[in-house]
Amino acid sequence: MEENNTERTDLDELGEFGLIERLTADFPLRNASSLKGVGDDAAVIGHEGGKTLVSVDMLVEGVHFDMTYTPLKHLGYKAAVVNFSDIYAMNATPTQIVIGLGVSNRYSVEALDELYAGIRLACERYGVDMVGGDVTGSKSGLLISITVIGTANEADIVYRSGAKPNDLLCVSGDLGGAYAGLLVLEREKAEYIANPAMQPKLEGFEYVLERQLKPEARKDIVAMLKDLHIKPTSMIDVSDGLASEILHLCKASGVGCQLYEEKIPLDPSTVKLAKEFQIVPSVAALSGGEDYELLFTIDQKDYEQIQKIASDVTVIGYMTADKGVAEMVTPDLHVIPIKAQGWNHLRKEKPSDDSCVTK
Repeated sequence: MEENNTERTDLDELGEFGLIERLTADFPLRNASSLKGVGDDAAVIGHEGGKTLVSVDMLVEGVHFDMTYTPLKHLGYKAAVVNFSDIYAMNATPTQIVIGLGVSNRYSVEALDELYAGIRLACERYGVDMVGGDVTGSKSGLLISITVIGTANEADIVYRSGAKPNDLLCVSGDLGGAYAGLLVLEREKAEYIANPAMQPKLEGFEYVLERQLKPEARKDIVAMLKDLHIKPTSMIDVSDGLASEILHLCKASGVGCQLYEEKIPLDPSTVKLAKEFQIVPSVAALSGGEDYELLFTIDQKDYEQIQKIASDVTVIGYMTADKGVAEMVTPDLHVIPIKAQGWNHLRKEKPSDDSCVTK
């Protein structure tokens, strides 16, 4: 629901400037590159000796999130983290964000306090500075647009376009959990609509619910790869489902792919829920999306090194010379073409990489 606070302050009581001052008051600057934050017509950022990366994601109420079951603090955290993930997918470090907010008058000042508390928590945990933004009215609920800025040495940046035939295809963590969490939330919402007196049955689903409502960006995987002296040949984050992301890598790199279904990492709770909803578990991973794990390719010479973090990274296939031919091999050795079947919600038409790179 929107908020549980008994106190309610209407947005027009503070006005635009008063609201901006309140929401941005507790965002200290942590990065040396953040030369000037909130308070002027523009932030000032100085990345010396590296490249600057820029990415933007927009979240729209009713399209990307449902306020029936999304806590505002969780929403703020997720809105920030999904942007950080795009920068990590380039093997870079997020350093600043700028927030654009469109909000209707059914939201109170206290509701936006909760939203920004989540954003603040994400910034604290990932060492990112909030350096500016804008707030305006909306006639259609809540809209959040966050622009993230990151930095990396040019030699460290990883694009989608570097995969070669015979490279190993790897993924961090496990997949399908966010989609499983969404299925649970949608089921409970339907039951609530039918019977508003019912109590939601969420016990035992904590893992998949957190995967959906409060995902994490895989900063740790980028650090692990660096420690092992492994530079991926290509990389992307899993925001729209494993199938879509594999096809993105294949298209950008001009290669094909062989994915092994039995190698796709799935948490036991995801498998259990998929079966409960009569869904093949691998389909939740292939088409579900919003896992924000890192999908990447490495040279075969790095196989022994990647095995040192086998508890965090799984080799799930390899790239082929068959340009654009992506296939999944089932446990009984049937070969199935991989197709992007994720939800086409027109939420973001990204450029050829997770962020653009400027000098």
